[in-house]
Amino acid sequence: MSHAYGNDAYGSDVYGNDAYDEDRSSELSEEPGDEPNDGQGHGEPYGHHDGAGHGQGADGRGGPERTFAALPPAQGRGFASSWWGQAWLKALEDTALDAEQLKKGRRLAREGKVGAVSVRPGRITAVVQDRDGTPYRSDVLLQQLSGEEWDRFLDMAVDRAGHIAALLDREMPPHLVEDAAAAGVDLLPGIGDLEPECGCEAWDHCPHSGALCYQVARLLDQDPFVLLLMRGRDERRLLDELQVRSAARAVRDARGEPSDTADRGGTGARRGVPAEEAYAGVVPPLPEPPPVPSEPGLPPSLDTETEPAPGLDPTALELLATDSAARAHRMLLDALAPGHEHQPLPAELTPHQDAVRLAAETAPESWIATRLATGSGRRRAELDAAVRAWRYGGSAALAVLEEEWDPDPESLARAQAQLAGAWEEGERPPLRAGRARWTVTGADVQLRYGRDGRWWPYRKDRGRWVPAGPADDDPAGALAASRADA
Repeated sequence: MSHAYGNDAYGSDVYGNDAYDEDRSSELSEEPGDEPNDGQGHGEPYGHHDGAGHGQGADGRGGPERTFAALPPAQGRGFASSWWGQAWLKALEDTALDAEQLKKGRRLAREGKVGAVSVRPGRITAVVQDRDGTPYRSDVLLQQLSGEEWDRFLDMAVDRAGHIAALLDREMPPHLVEDAAAAGVDLLPGIGDLEPECGCEAWDHCPHSGALCYQVARLLDQDPFVLLLMRGRDERRLLDELQVRSAARAVRDARGEPSDTADRGGTGARRGVPAEEAYAGVVPPLPEPPPVPSEPGLPPSLDTETEPAPGLDPTALELLATDSAARAHRMLLDALAPGHEHQPLPAELTPHQDAVRLAAETAPESWIATRLATGSGRRRAELDAAVRAWRYGGSAALAVLEEEWDPDPESLARAQAQLAGAWEEGERPPLRAGRARWTVTGADVQLRYGRDGRWWPYRKDRGRWVPAGPADDDPAGALAASRADA
């Protein structure tokens, strides 16, 4: 992984590298009442247990706690799709000294061996079953933020209304983490921040603590408040404090008083404010926009008694009008979604790609699909395979289907390392390599390595390689999907 914000990499300088506080670690390790459950891996070790709930802390001190029911196996999918979930896994993989142990932990998580996960300030806990069925109580510790750090984080969030909106939408955009880091608060863990404790008495990350961390990445995808709880504040308290500070800020602004967060360096200069705040009460508010239709409108029918102009096909025009209405509706919903202004502009499609998109999204009549195939330089069977790829992953999946490429030495080494670490010793299937494709010897299944570093499953159907599922960061997971679809 590189170390800059992007689709698959995150800057380590943002997250900080402070080691886990040894004194704090000892304090958390000696909590009374921390006993494992019945050892079945799916029990209820703490507090409230009906899904993701809140309960009394396991240490008996009444601290906030959430317990999440055991998740189903993760076969054929990655553990994290959000960038903050991937940053969590990066901290795990950069911390562990033994990649073999992590590989075993990933497999345990994929097989659903992690029981209910208990999350509370400074600690996550679960019972993890070994492959032979032996249960182990496993904990991972993460340093809590101090009261001063929480004050800085809350002041920073109140200064920017977009941060509060993102948290309410259960999002953790990169600029929120960057602004927090600029205020001296590291939300995401860095190298060495995830400290394991396990009943198997391993001194480093073992398969059980690794499986727990992989499972928590799935929880973080759904709700970044899980991370904030580990850092010391539960959702209700955090939102209440944000509301109180926002109200106090509004009162100070109305009185013309300087903000407590204005220039902590002591120069007396106030920070700028968004224009909508500066002109509040001066410019009359705009009327509420009309409600967004629940579905695209229907285009007018062109099937009339009037003879169409030569070369004009009313049915094809109706298809294009229907597609335009659907795209306009989708673009409107995207534009109104929170955080839309921070999203990159979509890449413009070529006519070759757009023909596949149109066939994939409109399911046209057979004769129109044939015309789309001809117009894009494909045979009909080739268009069907391209449509299947598009539905699995858009233009990226289409490129994997139709383009052959030779990975550069760095990409090839990374792919080979992933293949080597995806299976236990002796369990890897025999693979025959060819450019960026690995075919299982004696089976009609194949892995294709994309330019984005992900693995795409393929299977042979009537002599033609066709996509068998969406991409996966793990080649073993992708191969399982190709076999499941066969």
